[in-house]
Amino acid sequence: MNVILFGATGMIGRGVLRECLRDDSVESVLAIGRTPLTVTHPKLRELVRADPTDLSDSGLSDAGLSDAGIDLASYDACFFCLGISSFRMKEDEYRRITHDLTLAAARPLAAANPRLTFAYVSGEGTDSTESGRSMWARVKGRTENDLLKLDFEAYMFRPGIVQPDRGVPSKTPLYRAAYAVTAPLFPVLRRFAPDLVTTTRALGRAMINVAAAAPGDAGTQRILRPRDINRLGGDAPDQR
Repeated sequence: MNVILFGATGMIGRGVLRECLRDDSVESVLAIGRTPLTVTHPKLRELVRADPTDLSDSGLSDAGLSDAGIDLASYDACFFCLGISSFRMKEDEYRRITHDLTLAAARPLAAANPRLTFAYVSGEGTDSTESGRSMWARVKGRTENDLLKLDFEAYMFRPGIVQPDRGVPSKTPLYRAAYAVTAPLFPVLRRFAPDLVTTTRALGRAMINVAAAAPGDAGTQRILRPRDINRLGGDAPDQR
């Protein structure tokens, strides 16, 4: 399996990258982002862009894929882990980054390979109706809906609370402090509230397993909640 990975420098993306590099079924990973990675691996290739949120420059209208000499049809899956917090952001700006950039990356992939699996990291509480009061949930809902309309195998991953696993830290100092304080609670939450908590490991494993089963796997729903992610990622309470 050949994988394109967006957002590999974030906490979730780093966890997904780790699982991809550890998994023998993943032959290669192309990581696309604005910051060089600190990890090297024989399976890993990087495409570094100055600003992956800038869609206005010539050649960047498809998130930088067209000018990089990439054979999109040769990839089997795209794991889209790129995202930002909506805190203090205006809806237009948040939509441009969350929705427009995602679709700019997704459309050429769908055109190149209708059998490609596109796994999008959304969030628990996403509003599929696009009409709720929560701005971020509406935008995420629109993004999910538009991805599901494209001609490829799209799966929406909606994690709730994500626990960094296997030494994968958040790059946000406030989040790192919060995780350090709440770490003792995670085992309890994962056992008694599986609809709330998942891990970076489970997300990565679930994405790989979904991509390996697709295309056309009728047994996997297109919107995956934390309990589904844990089950597919081998991190459900009865699987540990």
